[in-house]
Amino acid sequence: MQISKTLTALGLALPLAVAPLAQAFAADVTVKTARGEATVPEAPKTVAVFDMAAMDTLDALGVKPAGRPDKLYLSRLSGLESATPVGTLFEPDLEALAGLAPDLTIIGGRSATQYDNVAQLGPVIDMTIGTDIVAEARARLEAYGKIFDKEDKAKELDDALVAKLAEVQDEAKGKGDALVVMTNGPKISAFGPGSRFGWIHNAVGMAPAAKDLSVAPHGDAISFEFIAETNPDWIFVVDRGQAIGADEQKASDTLDNPLVAQTNAAKNGHIVYLNSADAYIAGGGYQAMMEMLTEVGKAFEAQEG
Repeated sequence: MQISKTLTALGLALPLAVAPLAQAFAADVTVKTARGEATVPEAPKTVAVFDMAAMDTLDALGVKPAGRPDKLYLSRLSGLESATPVGTLFEPDLEALAGLAPDLTIIGGRSATQYDNVAQLGPVIDMTIGTDIVAEARARLEAYGKIFDKEDKAKELDDALVAKLAEVQDEAKGKGDALVVMTNGPKISAFGPGSRFGWIHNAVGMAPAAKDLSVAPHGDAISFEFIAETNPDWIFVVDRGQAIGADEQKASDTLDNPLVAQTNAAKNGHIVYLNSADAYIAGGGYQAMMEMLTEVGKAFEAQEG
């Protein structure tokens, strides 16, 4: 077996618990994944997860994974710390994963490149969320509801997300344009429609203040002069350093600049600092999406007040 060869190369013994991977489950379900349709065991009892958006959505559904990334990043997931660490967001610990012998492993985003390695240890699905964040977040929620026999709960959560989105879209009308930026210490990049943070434009409906921005994962590097010349009505900020717990200059310090201060956004108190872990680490997670939409909605309400 290929799995035996891989584990032998790692100096690992094949755990007895992994051997019966072909066992029949009560039923299988077919769901949509980032790699097309996949058939997986229904209501798997032992699940390992290597993606924070997946962890976030599963938590909203009340599903408790048995295996988790070594770092959770989101304070609301602290109750999942008792799960077994099985690697990082980028690389699974194959020995720990084999010892856990999961019925299903969920990867996505940063861990997606490890699909083939993880697949040697049992059923795996890639639930990466791309740039159409709201639509894909809803699709993942539906799939998890089907897998874990929680379709009613998934429908309830989806209805709440659709209602929240409609509410924020309505509040965004007439509010002007927006520039979405990410800081990484003193460095700044901008993101437009169709990018990883483009939901501010695509889903909420805020017109982009800057045209023709790249949809590349890291955005377009920009300067303070660019921000001043663009002169957005709103600036939405993701602080990468804060998201990953790095000891970097804070976004608020980076943007405390005379050129930024000249913008309509700064003059009107329209610089909004999003929950960076939600945006950068768990983008597309159900609770992350709901919290960010709530943050944006509150910012609009404050203007009206």
